[in-house]
Amino acid sequence: MLKKGYKVFGTYRRLSTPNFWRLHYLDVYDKVELIPSDILDTRSISEALVKSNPSEVYHLAAQSFVGVSFDQPLYTSNVTGFGVVRILEEIMKFNQKIKFYQASSSEMYGEIKSKIKNEETCFHPVSPYAVAKTYGYWMVRLYRDAYNIHASNGILFNHESPLRGLEFVTRKITNSAARIKLGLQKKLNLGHLESYRDWGYAPEYVEGMWKILQQKQPDDFVLATNETHSVREFVEAAFSSLDLDWKKYVKTDKKFYRVLEVNLLKGDAAKAQKKLSWKPKTKFKKLVKIMVEKDLERWNGWKNGERFPWDADNYIGDDKTLFRKAI
Repeated sequence: MLKKGYKVFGTYRRLSTPNFWRLHYLDVYDKVELIPSDILDTRSISEALVKSNPSEVYHLAAQSFVGVSFDQPLYTSNVTGFGVVRILEEIMKFNQKIKFYQASSSEMYGEIKSKIKNEETCFHPVSPYAVAKTYGYWMVRLYRDAYNIHASNGILFNHESPLRGLEFVTRKITNSAARIKLGLQKKLNLGHLESYRDWGYAPEYVEGMWKILQQKQPDDFVLATNETHSVREFVEAAFSSLDLDWKKYVKTDKKFYRVLEVNLLKGDAAKAQKKLSWKPKTKFKKLVKIMVEKDLERWNGWKNGERFPWDADNYIGDDKTLFRKAI
C-alpha cells in the first residue's frame, strides 16, 4: 500500500510489550502511523476511524488459530465474529462511503464434499473459528445489501510467507527444518500429516485484497492457487531443500490433532482471475524454499551472535531493530 502512494494507518492492541517486529523486518515501522485500538471496544474503533479518516479499511484482526478456538470458543466468537459487526457499525456512523474489506477464510467451507471451492460453494464450518468467520462473512453481505455500502469478502485460502507466526504449521516446519540442519534441534512433532491445503504466497494475496476494493461494485472473491498439497508434502519439500531425510526427524503426535479436522481445501480463483486480473505466481515448492531459506538465514545469524525476531524460541527482549548483536 505504501508503494501505491497510500498513507497507511495500522491499529494495534495495547500490550505491556508491543510486538512490531514484522514492521521492522519490512522496514516500514516509521512509515506507518500506529493507532491503539481493540476489536472488542467500539469506542477505540470509532477513535481509530476519526484519527485516520480512511477511504479503505482492511479488517484482518482475529483470533486466528483454529485449535485455540476449541479451547476459547466464546472469545473467538466475540473477536472473530462480532468484531466484524463492531467495525461495520462504526463505519455506518462515521462515513458510509468507506470501502471495507473483510478477511474471510477457506476454513468456512469445512468438510464440503465438493473437491474444489468457489464463491458459490456452500459453507460447512467445523470449528468455532470457522463458524465465527462464517458469521462475519454473512454480516458483511447483509450490510452491503441492506445499507448499500462498499463491503466485500476476500475468501483467502492459506497464504504463507517468512512472516508467518510459529503457531502455524508451515512456519513450524520451516523453522524446525532450519534448526535441525544447523544442529539446534533434534526432532519435530506434528499432528495430522494428510491434511491437504491450498498454499499460496502472502504478498500476492495482499495485492488481490487491494484489487477487490478497487472494484466499482462490492463483491466476494476466492483467492487461491487451484492446487492442493498435504502437510506431508510440505514437510518433504522443506527438508529436501536442505538435503535432509524428513523421516529421520519428524514424528506425529496426537496432541496436535484438531477436535475436528478439515482434510481437504482447494480453491477455485477463476472469478478473481476474470474480474480482478489476479493470478498467483509463486508455485508450491518455490514458496516452501523461500520460507526455509529465510529461517536458515535467521538461525545462522543467531549462531553468529545476532538477536532474533520476536517470534523465535530463543529471542529475549523487545528490540527496536530486527537484529542486533548480542553483548
